[in-house]
Amino acid sequence: MLSTSSIQSPEVRLAESDVHLDDPVLLGEWFLVAWADEIAQWQKVARRALGRDLLLWRSSEGLRCWLDLCIHRGAKLSLGTIRAAGERGECLVCPYHAWEYAPSGQCVRIPAHPGFTPPAKARAQAFTALERYGAVWVCIGEPNGEPPRFAFAEAPGFRTIPAGPYIFRALGPRVIENVLDVAHLGYVHAGLLGEPEKLEVEDYEVVDGPSGPEAKQIRIWQPNPDGTGKGALVTYHYWIAGPLTAGLEKVSGERRFAILAQVTPLDHEYSAMRMLMSINHGDELDDAELRAFQDTVAEQDRVVVESQRPELLPLDLQAELHLRSDRMAIAYRKWLRKIGLRYGAA
Repeated sequence: MLSTSSIQSPEVRLAESDVHLDDPVLLGEWFLVAWADEIAQWQKVARRALGRDLLLWRSSEGLRCWLDLCIHRGAKLSLGTIRAAGERGECLVCPYHAWEYAPSGQCVRIPAHPGFTPPAKARAQAFTALERYGAVWVCIGEPNGEPPRFAFAEAPGFRTIPAGPYIFRALGPRVIENVLDVAHLGYVHAGLLGEPEKLEVEDYEVVDGPSGPEAKQIRIWQPNPDGTGKGALVTYHYWIAGPLTAGLEKVSGERRFAILAQVTPLDHEYSAMRMLMSINHGDELDDAELRAFQDTVAEQDRVVVESQRPELLPLDLQAELHLRSDRMAIAYRKWLRKIGLRYGAA
């Protein structure tokens, strides 16, 4: 008989030390933390990633990402103001003692000591940040290459729509594995992405893609895949673009719809998923309608993913039961083990 003491209560959460937010694999990865249009020139936003508070702001020199912390007494720089001009040029002014930080991160003035030249140590901790596809990508450590490419966002005839963030009280690997799970579409998303009476997943193969496992030609039934109101078999293509980044494409005739999903760990309990959606049809639908559809799908997923136990994704394939329809998830777990991911895994 299974002891009740071996069952984790939904109220018992993992300790931060069990989650490994400082996993070296993650420190070199890119995380989608904001949309570019959220940060106009001389504007700032606060974000969180890998247990760190971040400040994103835009000077005339471009986008900046700093640790949201004044080196003096630890106040949040995001509570400060941006001075667009002055004798010392653009500055971000700390809300506590009005220390002035130049876009380089160096403190250039300490008002309490106006004749004092701030030392080199008096500077903000900066992280690498860049923009691609209208998204802001940040790397906390030394970048391991470039942010993921999303060919559909660069292809003629496609429009790309941002979606999210979707906040999950779950860890990144569980969220990404859900993105890769084709067998749940007809049940969790009944009436939208499938029908409970037609849940069969045809057999498929997984191969090694450019960045990780990849599966093509996965056929499932959907009630209205192309907007005609007629049900049909559609073909899915899934791929891994990073430990916490995955893509999918749905093809129905000439109609194509693709998603690049990126999950950013916020802390040892929560994750934020943002998506880029690209579509080559549906001109009668505006961006808000497409985003609202994805909002509904994400909320249905959230309820299930937050219920999953254990919270740490088991990389030992003997820990859970697997079927052939789980081949992409199995490949993802094997790949995570191969690259040595510790965050959110067991």
